[in-house]
Amino acid sequence: MKNIRILAVVAALGFAGSAFAKDVTLSGEGKCAKCALKAADKCQNVLEVTEGGKKTTYYLKGEASDKFHKEICGATKAVEATGAVSDKDGKKWLTVSSIKAK
Repeated sequence: MKNIRILAVVAALGFAGSAFAKDVTLSGEGKCAKCALKAADKCQNVLEVTEGGKKTTYYLKGEASDKFHKEICGATKAVEATGAVSDKDGKKWLTVSSIKAK
């Protein structure tokens, strides 16, 4: 019974830690996953970032990203985005708190 309580506390702390993930600022090419990459069935903002010589694609989500979509749908732009990074279904996601063209 004691082990179950310890596991519950550890699990709760793990979820709390991810809920307060530190925001990061990423710079790269902002584009539409559907229009520019042909990698989605519907419009979706992405940010392609070159890290250590390797290109990483971050799928963007959140209200700030949604409002910014008209800026990059149909035209790739240099973008700086700030938010919390997570991994889901083998993709990197950025929950955007702010985004702007550079």
